[in-house]
Amino acid sequence: MPATAADIQGQGATLHAEFAYDPAQRGLRVSYRLRNTGDAPLAVFDRGDRHQAGIGRQTLGAVASPALVERDGDVEFVHAAQPLSVPAPTSPPTPLAMKLAPGATLSGRFEIQLWSKAEPKRLRWCLGVMPFEASLFHAPAKTADGEVWSASFSAADTQQMLCTPWFDVAKGAFAA
Repeated sequence: MPATAADIQGQGATLHAEFAYDPAQRGLRVSYRLRNTGDAPLAVFDRGDRHQAGIGRQTLGAVASPALVERDGDVEFVHAAQPLSVPAPTSPPTPLAMKLAPGATLSGRFEIQLWSKAEPKRLRWCLGVMPFEASLFHAPAKTADGEVWSASFSAADTQQMLCTPWFDVAKGAFAA
């Protein structure tokens, strides 16, 4: 699986992402490095939600499986704070975020298998980040991977989405 890289500039952050797509297995491996280029800490929403960690579907502090959005042959993988659904579930999926200090770098990796019947045309990954505003975060937990915080559902409205360009599966490369 040859890896293809993309660099994304955001406000106060730079993201380097590498895709390795295996068409025979329909598997995607994404490795990434996020650097906080700002003067304040960042919240990085790649750690899933407290409910999934609480019931053992993910390890607290580890990179979570992304959400998938499929449209017309395009598949988007998303790590982001999600808004509270209406009606609210009994055990809400409280967003989890890694706190990233100014000048620090966070590395992560995930692998995912595509189960749709049709071969995807394009793939893209998006990562939600925002300035770490203490009033929106609570219940910090120290983990082997760093400090993870529970976020307010309002973070979904203010996060910045850092998205890779579309990866053309047939060409095996990101769009220019």
